Amino acid sequence: MADNPRGALFRVIVPNQHSRVTYAELFFDLVFVYAVTQISHMLLGRFTPLGAVQVTLLFLAVWWVWVYTTWVTNWLNPELTPVRILLFLLMLGGLVLSTSIPTAFEGRGLWFAIAYATMQVGRTLFWLVSTPPERMPVRHNAIRILIWLSGSAIFWVLGGFADGPSRLWLWVVALTIEYIAPAALFWIPKLGPSSVEAWAVEGGHMAERCAGFIIIALGEAIVVNGATFADLTWTRDIVAAFLSAFVGSIAMWWIYFHKGAEAGSELISKSAESGRVARLAYTYLHMPIVGGIILSAVADELVLKHPGGHTDIRTVVSAIGGPLLFLVGTILFKHSIRGFLQLSHGIGIIALAGLAWFAGDLSPLMLSFLTTAILIVVAVWESLSLRSGPKE
Repeated sequence: MADNPRGALFRVIVPNQHSRVTYAELFFDLVFVYAVTQISHMLLGRFTPLGAVQVTLLFLAVWWVWVYTTWVTNWLNPELTPVRILLFLLMLGGLVLSTSIPTAFEGRGLWFAIAYATMQVGRTLFWLVSTPPERMPVRHNAIRILIWLSGSAIFWVLGGFADGPSRLWLWVVALTIEYIAPAALFWIPKLGPSSVEAWAVEGGHMAERCAGFIIIALGEAIVVNGATFADLTWTRDIVAAFLSAFVGSIAMWWIYFHKGAEAGSELISKSAESGRVARLAYTYLHMPIVGGIILSAVADELVLKHPGGHTDIRTVVSAIGGPLLFLVGTILFKHSIRGFLQLSHGIGIIALAGLAWFAGDLSPLMLSFLTTAILIVVAVWESLSLRSGPKE
């Protein structure tokens, strides 16, 4: 690593050279494997409208604390000891956050709120202190974010002290503040909004980090399915359900990684407005992709445990909703980097919506087969169409 006296903790960006993801960042990500598992298990136990809202809120919080850390480590250098220590402390906070997820709306709400607020505010404060005076635009950005996150932290902590619906509403306010902030360019009085140019990122690193989170979600699904399968009696239907879930995960991997991940990395690496691309394609549009994988994992576990008989509403919603959410996220992500909508993805979305009309009449196993088949068709169609030309 070259010397960097004016920003000792910042990455040194070398033109036409990709900044690799460090081992410290990969180590940090392990905490979020656990967080994703906690979220999927919580949804299994609370598959009601209110439970779905609660789980969605917690998922959005987990994604947001991870993606903010990804932005900061895109600028700071995790190979240096102070930044590594920051990541290790964030891992500790992430463990408290993750272990609090199942009872975040009961006894451990305050623990969840304090862990989340401390991670968000503490990481931003470290970034501000680490930024030398010569980098005034970066310092201003850190100040802007610190003020927005400090404001949301108040509602997180107040929600931790509250009970029942009050906690949910206070946390909705907190999360709304945080999600609006980037779209508002972190406007604050006197400093005004940030410029898009000030948010330039090392594009290849950002793309690789978000692709890594997709791997986390897919890996969690495979691990949970494997653990569930191991505890069951291996009948023909259960083995078939396990294979269907496994092939479905491969199809999701293929749809995201075969063409999309590489195209996204190439675009953001060459873009003059890498911050704008990172904000839309990776900060916002990756949320439905990850959410769809988690919801599909819930469906896989439900089908594994009950492959035959009547398909209940939980299985229908998760088996259809997971792939549907995943395809909506991927079609929007690929549109943001290619400029056109993938016909294969659109047909897959329509097919899943049509399947929902009579899904309740199918067995869980048959429903799993059909949703997996739709994902396979989308993956193969896209691969063949992009091989023959730039558009479908």
